[in-house]
Amino acid sequence: MYARLIGEEIAERAEGPLLFLQRKVDVGLNEAVEVEGADGRVRLGRIAALDIETITVEMLDDTAGLNLAGTRVRFFGEPLRFHVGPGLLGRIFNGVGMPLDGGPPLAAAAAYRVEGLPIKPSARQAPSQFLETGLTAIDLMNSLVRGQKLPLFSGGGLPHDRIAVDIACHARLPGGDGQDQDFAIVFAGIGIPHDSAEFFREEMERNGALARTVLFLNLASDASVQRLLAPRFALTAAEYLAFTEGKHVLVILTDLTNYCEALREVSASRGEIPSRKGYPGYMYSDLATLYERAGRIRGRAGSVTQIPILTMPNDDITHPIPDLTGYITEGQIVLDRDLHRRDLYPPIRVLPSLSRLMKDGTGKGRTHVDHPALAAQLYAAYARAQQTRLLASVVGEEGLAAGDRSYLSFGDRFEQELINQADSRSLAQSMAAGWQVLRGLPRGELHRLSDAQIERHLGGAGHGD
Repeated sequence: MYARLIGEEIAERAEGPLLFLQRKVDVGLNEAVEVEGADGRVRLGRIAALDIETITVEMLDDTAGLNLAGTRVRFFGEPLRFHVGPGLLGRIFNGVGMPLDGGPPLAAAAAYRVEGLPIKPSARQAPSQFLETGLTAIDLMNSLVRGQKLPLFSGGGLPHDRIAVDIACHARLPGGDGQDQDFAIVFAGIGIPHDSAEFFREEMERNGALARTVLFLNLASDASVQRLLAPRFALTAAEYLAFTEGKHVLVILTDLTNYCEALREVSASRGEIPSRKGYPGYMYSDLATLYERAGRIRGRAGSVTQIPILTMPNDDITHPIPDLTGYITEGQIVLDRDLHRRDLYPPIRVLPSLSRLMKDGTGKGRTHVDHPALAAQLYAAYARAQQTRLLASVVGEEGLAAGDRSYLSFGDRFEQELINQADSRSLAQSMAAGWQVLRGLPRGELHRLSDAQIERHLGGAGHGD
């Protein structure tokens, strides 16, 4: 890395997180910048925009108190990089890769660009291996596959923080013990309050998950531009662990809504023309630069799997953030406020949830030969139960036929015994719970199961003909 130091007269003005400089040197977009104030304090930034006369720098530190007179700017001639190495696991960083755990600086083996490098489509390998999260509503009903990007759509006040920590603490490779040397977690809290940051840190330490985790904590009090870089630093760490160290990495990003709000704030500071609800028109492509960093590469042992978590403003799934996310990713897990009010955890609404790659990572030779059929039968029966609930709200439960009343009972058992769980479950335990809740339905209603599957797992006990 080399640096070019430009004198004091270059700084023109500062507006919020942006510093505007006179263009007196040839520079490139995303180039790293250091700004040294008259007080000697050095602030880090990157070039966000260029024109003939002006350079716009996104400041990663607060510009409050920055006196433009006497300010000196240093250009590094290359993009921001994250220095990574073998001691990455177990460390805690802020949103721009600075240690927060009181430990020494990381002994770097390489310096990776935080924007990442695009993967050629021909080099990508299709995801095809199951990844266990410990949550039945995901593992059994909407299975996660290594290399997939499967977002979680939440809302204000819903327990997405707890779900994120539970997944981080209990996720594992099939057949692993949770301490598999080939598995790692990269967890990034984006724009989170101090109490959430402490919750993430304490829970991972208490459960022993921090040893296999790289934790990034970007606080709500940090500069807004840092929120734009926190997921990129986290994904850079994940790419190193996956494609250099050969690990299967699960990346959990929470909360992407804070990221998009920071994107809107910085875009407005630049004077850009807004699009839907004030968000920049390029938000789709910007989110794609994050989500498309998930995947597998042919010839490489590792993989990067993403669970981005976002809160839907006003629980509106058509809001630009979940709407654009749904176009890019491979499904969604949707949380339900009604289930949460009934004290069911995790409050995952199964019917609108979807994993588009589930069929590629489940079944014979991957999870269990009967897994896809069981999930399909549970889906069909629960959909029928929801329809029966609507009918019962009109005619009353007494006006229902006996078969319809069995579906009402099934719907309650499905939510209370299958979706609701006090502890982490293995896939085998989730499947056992699934077979158990089906026992209340007549045999003739199990259209998604073969006779052999019914005999093998249900044995006809408790079923009518």
